[in-house]
Amino acid sequence: MNFSLSSVLAIALLAASASLQAQTNMKPSDTEYYSPVPPTVTINNGIPSDATILFDGKDLSKWKGEKGKADWIVANNILEVKPGSGTIQTNENFTDFQLHIEWKSPEVIKGEGQGRGNSGIFLQGLYEIQVLDNVNNPTYVNGGAGSLYKQRPPLAQVIAPDKWHTYDIIYKAPQFNKDSLLISKGTVTVLHNGVVVQNNTQIDGTTEYIGLPKIVSHGPGPIILQDHGNPVQFRNIWIRKL
Repeated sequence: MNFSLSSVLAIALLAASASLQAQTNMKPSDTEYYSPVPPTVTINNGIPSDATILFDGKDLSKWKGEKGKADWIVANNILEVKPGSGTIQTNENFTDFQLHIEWKSPEVIKGEGQGRGNSGIFLQGLYEIQVLDNVNNPTYVNGGAGSLYKQRPPLAQVIAPDKWHTYDIIYKAPQFNKDSLLISKGTVTVLHNGVVVQNNTQIDGTTEYIGLPKIVSHGPGPIILQDHGNPVQFRNIWIRKL
């Protein structure tokens, strides 16, 4: 059966008219639903009730080192990189999450560029959000504080007046099929001291120091904190699974 263009247009107009009439006759309750009810989350001292506390200032029981026990320094409710001891990572692996972490560059200024106050937060152990002293410290912009390392510079450089920086990171993991082929890339949003510096940024692959990003098929992974040879400090680390 063949239809003329005018017939097709007439059918489309009738369908649109019927849809408009149906919406005109709708009641508010026609688009309301009452279940499932979202879980209730309360806030205590700034921490959501459904969060897992990764560092509470007391110990590193939620972390491990490259060769076993995490060997960084814990004192005065602060976690400090012990240069030369290697990275540390969470015992637990995660997929999609909201991560809160606070960090501070060393009080004594040493080095410049990537050699000053350098550390990093690796999402699922593969994708680095850069930690770096950003006060009068020029470097390549996709390697500065708040960058998705070597991929996306921050939308703004945010300075911390009291020297303590806060990252709030919302991360959606990349998806792979049963044959380990990439279905959708991961994304990350980062608020640096409350300022959006990564806005639903697409992650092209691993954050390499040399070379282009690599697509690596993987499942859940840890949060890794980098030992880059600088005594960077961290505190108040918690995570919510999404």
